[in-house]
Amino acid sequence: MTLQPRALAAGGSAMDVVTLGEAMLLLAAEQPGPIEQASTFTKCTAGAETNVAIGLSRLGLRVAWVSRLGTDSVGRYLLDAMRGEGIDCSHVVCDAAQRSGLMFKGRVTDGSDPPVEYHRQGSAASRFLPQDIDASWLTAARHLHATGVFPALSDNCFEATLHSMALMRAAGRTISFDPNLRPTLWPSLERMREAVNRLAALADWVLPGLEEGQLLTGHSTPEGVARFYRERGARLVVVKLGPEGAYFESEDGAGRVAGRPVAKVVDTVGAGDGFAVGVISALLEGLTPVDAVRRGAWIGALAVQVLGDTEGLPLRADLEALGPVAQLLSQSATSTA
Repeated sequence: MTLQPRALAAGGSAMDVVTLGEAMLLLAAEQPGPIEQASTFTKCTAGAETNVAIGLSRLGLRVAWVSRLGTDSVGRYLLDAMRGEGIDCSHVVCDAAQRSGLMFKGRVTDGSDPPVEYHRQGSAASRFLPQDIDASWLTAARHLHATGVFPALSDNCFEATLHSMALMRAAGRTISFDPNLRPTLWPSLERMREAVNRLAALADWVLPGLEEGQLLTGHSTPEGVARFYRERGARLVVVKLGPEGAYFESEDGAGRVAGRPVAKVVDTVGAGDGFAVGVISALLEGLTPVDAVRRGAWIGALAVQVLGDTEGLPLRADLEALGPVAQLLSQSATSTA
């Protein structure tokens, strides 16, 4: 069974995937320990949606990213970095009156989540408006990817995300949604649940982590979380289970895919974005849900073995070079269909 993207209107599409969200400058500590004790940092990009955009572009898809940036040095760096990845940034608004966001990330050596510190309040991205979206351009794309991070930044970012998803749904395009919860950005847990579940109800492919799903749905099992979103219209739900892999449920069946063994976890940040890259790219290629989840598990495992959010994301050539590894992966799924 394949979850084929819905048919395009006559004339085709300029883009395979559009995503909208905040990009930040990431300063990653090179020494383990508290961030304030680090003396040197590596400069790179960060942002859930831009991580996915970079990963999909590296796999050969035509990807566009929509956002707001300042015209400061941070904004210029981020724009150059995204363009350097082959991403269409023609609909990014650059505002000289606003500043771009940044974050610091500590380094750990025990495989735990590293400490992070955000400096994003009042950023240019948080001023993004629904009217910043070019509806005719957006709905010419095959697919929209959204997360729960961007709509958490401000009421207008939530409305912009809701608007873009509604436009794509009305146009018959496919939509993926990763809750990617940031509770500290929401005024309350109740508001977060209501808002994130409202957005998820507009998506075809919903990709929660198990703890996220438990918080959002009240169900304790992957099966319960998946059922919650399937009952609200999702065609496929993939519940991420960390090192144990993932549980998936679609209109034609359900199953589990084992996680990929990793000798040493270096940095867990970006693992979920890598997983999304694998699932989305495979589904847009017409592969089955189980093969999509396998690819997601593989790319998620690559992401945790390196420092940085995108440094582990593979190129198309890396995917095509899997060879016998792909056959091994095909044995790591069990079906409950």
